[in-house]
Amino acid sequence: MTTASLTQKTWPSSDVVSDLAEVRKHAPLTHVLTNIVVTNWTANVLLAAGASPAMVIAEEEVSDFAAIAGGVLINVGTINSFDAKSIKAAAIAAQKAGTPWVLDPVAVGALRYRTEIAKDLLQHKPTVIRGNASEILALAGAVGGGKGVDSTAASSDALPLAKELAISTGAVIAISGEVDYITDGKETVAVPGGHILMTKVTGVGCSLGALIASFLGVQKDALRASVSASAVFAIAGSRAAERSSGTGSFAVAFLDELSTISA
Repeated sequence: MTTASLTQKTWPSSDVVSDLAEVRKHAPLTHVLTNIVVTNWTANVLLAAGASPAMVIAEEEVSDFAAIAGGVLINVGTINSFDAKSIKAAAIAAQKAGTPWVLDPVAVGALRYRTEIAKDLLQHKPTVIRGNASEILALAGAVGGGKGVDSTAASSDALPLAKELAISTGAVIAISGEVDYITDGKETVAVPGGHILMTKVTGVGCSLGALIASFLGVQKDALRASVSASAVFAIAGSRAAERSSGTGSFAVAFLDELSTISA
């Protein structure tokens, strides 16, 4: 397995294998502040991959926990005024402690409240920003938004502004789509694979952000961690689809593939 970059180089499959092995060896503690629709699924995805998830959301606890976690995910999918306080506190604590954290700007651009919150979070220096093309375009300042949580643009359409966003924020940008693109503004890597069924099961995209946060717990190169997590995800999705008869069996097969995937 190799994943080719847009500069026609190849990404070493040995890096992906090594990073997954490190996740399974160290079970990085991953602080997940995510939406209520996907909490259980996300925890199961991280457990299947070998990480250790913790869904700590209380405002009184998030600062302490973000400081000791290996990585943090902040997902604004079902944001409300109470969770917004916890999310901001976690981002501040992660930045202060040097804990790598991932921002998942769900439906940003489609709704003003969450868009303002996500843009405000940028000042706390996310390590990685993972979203679909419409979300990344909106966060980068483009007019318009997706269809709810779904993208109305192809992942490649977001690349030019994604590169600019990476340079202006210092974050690696991971764009999910038929082909995932990960860029730090200088280097861009394409990760093909996956399957259309991955868009039909609630929480699959959101859990990729959490998996990237877990990989950041063992791999400090944010571009490499994002590519490795995305590659593992895509391969598990492709293999799960081959032995699934529909969305229900795919969900089970996907967790099975994550837990058994090997070199």
